[in-house]
Amino acid sequence: MIESIDFTAWSCPLPLRSYPTIVMGHGGGGKLSAELVEHLFAPAFRNAALDALGDAAVLTLEGGRLAYSTDSFVVRPLFFPGGNIGKLAVNGTVNDLAMMGAKPQYLTAGFILEEGLLVSQLGVIVEEMAAAARAAGVQIVAGDTKVVDKGHGDGVYINTSGVGVIPEGVDIRPQRAQPGDVVIVSGEIGLHGVAILSVREGLEFGAPVESDCAPLNGLVEAMLAASRAIHVLRDPTRGGLAATLNEIARAARVGVVYEERRLPVPPAVAAACEMLGMDPVYIANEGKLVAVVAPEEAEVVLEAMRRHPLGAKAAIIGRITAEHPGVVVARTGIGGSRVVDMQVGEQLPRIC
Repeated sequence: MIESIDFTAWSCPLPLRSYPTIVMGHGGGGKLSAELVEHLFAPAFRNAALDALGDAAVLTLEGGRLAYSTDSFVVRPLFFPGGNIGKLAVNGTVNDLAMMGAKPQYLTAGFILEEGLLVSQLGVIVEEMAAAARAAGVQIVAGDTKVVDKGHGDGVYINTSGVGVIPEGVDIRPQRAQPGDVVIVSGEIGLHGVAILSVREGLEFGAPVESDCAPLNGLVEAMLAASRAIHVLRDPTRGGLAATLNEIARAARVGVVYEERRLPVPPAVAAACEMLGMDPVYIANEGKLVAVVAPEEAEVVLEAMRRHPLGAKAAIIGRITAEHPGVVVARTGIGGSRVVDMQVGEQLPRIC
């Protein structure tokens, strides 16, 4: 079967053709991830629900529409400031459903356990999952467990799938971004990636940094109660804000312009980036969202976000433009501009 794949026929063969084997960057949410989906998975599994390439698939059934999503979690280390792999697994799938405007209802959980994992550790992870599910208002209704040989599983991997109900009249998808729309981010960026980095590498950045891991469905519900003029919602996880804005620009064939000085970057994240030569727009988040909103409703949505605890530091950072379709541009603090592309690999692998 491998021999049947003709790399030379791919519409954009580089950089994938330069990687005949899977590398860590293929899971990083950047260019390699996007091209793996575009040229391998999407053509093989093609259907209308998948082609939309949203955070969740929208399925029309008798009586209404459902959002369905699945995600796998391989974060290292398993425990980090602000959470652990169990909390991350629940909130990650809840948020994917919420990004379609859906009200999450049910999750499933699959565990791949490595021989030698302490049962006490697994117990803490499972209890944290249960607490996260209660906080998000969802139930874990089915699951599966497999065990692999010692040295082949890195402790535990978790897969969660989820289903949610999309309210009537809600139509949120990346293709709906249009020139003139306003881009809003719900709060400080980069916290999850820097929290993982701090414990993985034993680094300190002047102040303790905790992951922002949180369920966003309550925030989304408050936003939709304020206005239905929300065109796009995305959570900037792998690949960070930069990857998310690029995905929106390419899906809607529009340009995105944002102001660097408007980005809500906390001091500890800024210090980490300065120390390590990283850019906060590429660092993963697990409790933030990006909203693309009609300009006449942007202030209404922003105020609704700021009234919610998870949107208290929400900020308008930019706009959608008809210029440079498919390209994201940052306006710098000194009046210049730069193109912000997806990264080929990932600044920090295994963060979710």
